[in-house]
Amino acid sequence: MKRYCLTLDLKNDPALIKEYEALHKAVWPEILNFIKEDGIENMVIYRYGVRLFMIMEVNDDFSFEKKKLSDANNPKVQEWEAFTWKYQQPLEGAAEGEKWILMDKIFELKEF
Repeated sequence: MKRYCLTLDLKNDPALIKEYEALHKAVWPEILNFIKEDGIENMVIYRYGVRLFMIMEVNDDFSFEKKKLSDANNPKVQEWEAFTWKYQQPLEGAAEGEKWILMDKIFELKEF
């Protein structure tokens, strides 16, 4: 199993942040199923202020390329992404249309 960490910012609006958190307490069942079908075994999202931090644990079949293609060909995922974009904003340096940015691991205790 591999672990990836990604980040994204929310719009700095307390009402929108509250809505976004409520939305993630009731993620659409189809979205949960698609996440699992794409090889994601576990996903956790944390928030500090407007910054989101996602941890994904994936199986050996997972790849970002396959996930991107799967998402692009799935109308429900596209609907979810369009819906959640009203709460989110791109990070500085993000490519056009890029949302979650993959983070680089710089330290791990068990390596020492």
